[in-house]
Amino acid sequence: MVAICLSSVDYAELWQDDRSAASSIESVRVCSTKVGRGYKRWIQLRDMTLLIHDYELSEDLFVEYSSEEAGEIGLEFGFQLLGNRCDRQSGQNFLYGGFSEDGEAIAEFLSDRILQVDIHLNSIQQLCRFASQGLDGLPEDLQQLLADDRSLEYGDVAAITPAMRTALEQLLNCPYVGITRQLYLESRCLELIALKLEQLSDRKLESKLKPDDVDRIHQAKDILSDRLDNPPSLIELARQVGLNDYKLKVGFREVFGTTAFGYLRQHRMERASQLLSEGRLNVKEVARSVGYANQSRFAAAFRQQFGVNPKSYR
Repeated sequence: MVAICLSSVDYAELWQDDRSAASSIESVRVCSTKVGRGYKRWIQLRDMTLLIHDYELSEDLFVEYSSEEAGEIGLEFGFQLLGNRCDRQSGQNFLYGGFSEDGEAIAEFLSDRILQVDIHLNSIQQLCRFASQGLDGLPEDLQQLLADDRSLEYGDVAAITPAMRTALEQLLNCPYVGITRQLYLESRCLELIALKLEQLSDRKLESKLKPDDVDRIHQAKDILSDRLDNPPSLIELARQVGLNDYKLKVGFREVFGTTAFGYLRQHRMERASQLLSEGRLNVKEVARSVGYANQSRFAAAFRQQFGVNPKSYR
């Protein structure tokens, strides 16, 4: 199938306002059925805009932006939960900011469901106002950008951590309405910004792990993923991958940003949410399939992860 090439103006016309879903702080645009289905939702919060993409295209699209559209791109924190879009891959987070001199071509890929969360600060300097304790832990080029050096363009791409994924799931499944919803979404956005900045700060610390250690830690993660219903103990897991339990415990947190069993719990909940969405199993069966013999404990863990009860998630 030949990809369709569009100007940015033509691309914008494919998205139509859905006034029935709008509110004083929210606007929604739905995708034309000519090229796909889904929506983009803009939510105006204090000092920032939250943008949620959830759509699937039926055609490959390339969107061309002219050089006249270049300019300040502000500061954007993005989280690609599903699908590949431009140079952004599923499971990645990114931070972009600064001043772009050139236009760019953006590719949307065939039959890829895109689920992406973007947080746009109203200005680059807004981050400085949030960070009352200073910016010393951040990369130097980002510090220069925040110091109002408009000649810079900053970009960083990294993996979405389990803590980020938890906050994203809570944001996407917000159970509140009205002012409570607005405050809840703001708090999740600030948490995601903090987690990204923490990731940038941690990267400045020199790792003491050898490449072989990192490979073994990835093996440990794969074992946990394959044994959700009957996971090994930390000591048994360390023995299976050839590390001592202390190095596995410390190294797992360094590589993945969480403990081994924090990752296990996260992965269990992700699998549970998938099974509940499919609707073939009841809550008790889902709980057992991800290693919970006690349904009440499963419900409590699920509620802590997603902010809703498993029965409400179906």
